[in-house]
Amino acid sequence: MSAPRNVRDAVVIGAGPTGLTLAIALRRYGMDTIVVDKGPSTKREPRASVIWQRALEALRDLGCADVVMGQGLPLNRGEFHVRGRRAGVQQVQLPDTAYPGPLSIEQDVVERLLRDRLRQLGPDVQWSTEAVAVRVGEGSAEVDLRGPDGHTRTVDCRWVIGCEGSHSIVRKSLGIPFEGEERHNLQCVQLNAEPDWSHPYDPGVTRIFINLGVTLITDPVPGRGTRFFAFCPDPAPHPQEPPTPREMESLVARATGEPGVRLVPTDPYWANRSRFHDRLAATLRQGHALLAGDSGHLWAPIGGHGLNTGLLGAHNLGWKLAAVHHGWATDALLDTYNTEQRHTAQEVMRQMRRNILEIPPNRPTLTAIQLILPQALRSERFARQGALILSDFARNHRKSALSTGRAGPSPLRPGDRLPDLRVVSDTGPGRLHDLLSYQRWSLLLTGDGSGTSELRKLTDRYVMPVALFTIRTEPPGHRTRPDGTLLLVRPDGHIGLSARATDDRALRTYLDRWFVRKT
Repeated sequence: MSAPRNVRDAVVIGAGPTGLTLAIALRRYGMDTIVVDKGPSTKREPRASVIWQRALEALRDLGCADVVMGQGLPLNRGEFHVRGRRAGVQQVQLPDTAYPGPLSIEQDVVERLLRDRLRQLGPDVQWSTEAVAVRVGEGSAEVDLRGPDGHTRTVDCRWVIGCEGSHSIVRKSLGIPFEGEERHNLQCVQLNAEPDWSHPYDPGVTRIFINLGVTLITDPVPGRGTRFFAFCPDPAPHPQEPPTPREMESLVARATGEPGVRLVPTDPYWANRSRFHDRLAATLRQGHALLAGDSGHLWAPIGGHGLNTGLLGAHNLGWKLAAVHHGWATDALLDTYNTEQRHTAQEVMRQMRRNILEIPPNRPTLTAIQLILPQALRSERFARQGALILSDFARNHRKSALSTGRAGPSPLRPGDRLPDLRVVSDTGPGRLHDLLSYQRWSLLLTGDGSGTSELRKLTDRYVMPVALFTIRTEPPGHRTRPDGTLLLVRPDGHIGLSARATDDRALRTYLDRWFVRKT
């Protein structure tokens, strides 16, 4: 008699930030989810060092933001220096959010905190467990796992998600092309250290030094240390070993124009040398198998958005996968993860390739930066646009099939992130995001709230949870029609449908397209 098969709702392969975030999201929706990783434990490498505002909002949805904020340093501005001279300051704080600024926190700390949250919701990661084969069937998948004892077992699951990085076994097993190319003549060298130089430690300031052939970025890290990372040419891409303190001192001196800089590495020691590819999987979904994070997209860490894009991708995927799994939504909802996340990755790649403030400049580019940047930094419009891009608040899903309705006279459109405004609703005064929940959709009505009983009856016909609120104040610049405005907001905080409050036909059409009716 054969041994009983191990059956799960979902298997997440990879216990980095993306895999842990996704597993937390799925467990919050009641899905029986296991996480496996071939490593022996949580990684002890700092790697990424900044979480931007939109990712902090996503972590709040998963119950992680407060503990993460307690372990990091809030950043409030970036200070630019060109050819050794101060060019100006860019404020990175923004309104309409509970997290006005980004957070300096290293990746190993983030992983530890996410793992703690995962264990609050169920079993720990299965460490030293490698996925060696993945097979996807008509309505399920199989994963062969080799455990620490060397034995292999097969896990049957409804869904398998590859979050294990650039060498993803899920992607390779399914034959999904990883399209793109190597970034030639570019490397990033990093060191955590306490510097002896002319710039005093300021826990709220990121400094960017731009000079010929090198861009140096310094972030404060908890404990009075500083993360130094320099983008520079790589004419002989052979050395693999991390930079020495002496090599890093030379780069810092070149970037700042300040001779005699001394760097004392912090304990624990962290140094790294990286080279890059720009790659995007041809699809992030093939039936009951999906890709997230570096398994699906890679680029140079210019702009510091690799970790953040992975977190937000998991945030996007979690509620959609759960809704389809539980039979609340049509299968087409899950396809929107593929289109939205691939579009986001393409947009990030495009922006980072054009980011002349971090790509090591040649002489003409450096001269242009020196002339233009001081004026740009004095422009409120430039500063706000830059802060919006960095925060990820400017990213949207306007082209998604899930975004429907009239844009109206407001800049707020279907597919946009809903700003976290201060409002007065039928539950009292508060912040707009306090009305939202990652566990359901939210139907927001502006105006006098007439017709709410009919709308409640309409939404109650569907299995998908929807909560309805009347808002008596509205987003700035959003001119309300006499009969009010209806916004149907997704669990991840993006607007799905915008319509007149009396247009129950538009709402019914939208719900019929994506939601499953009660029997």
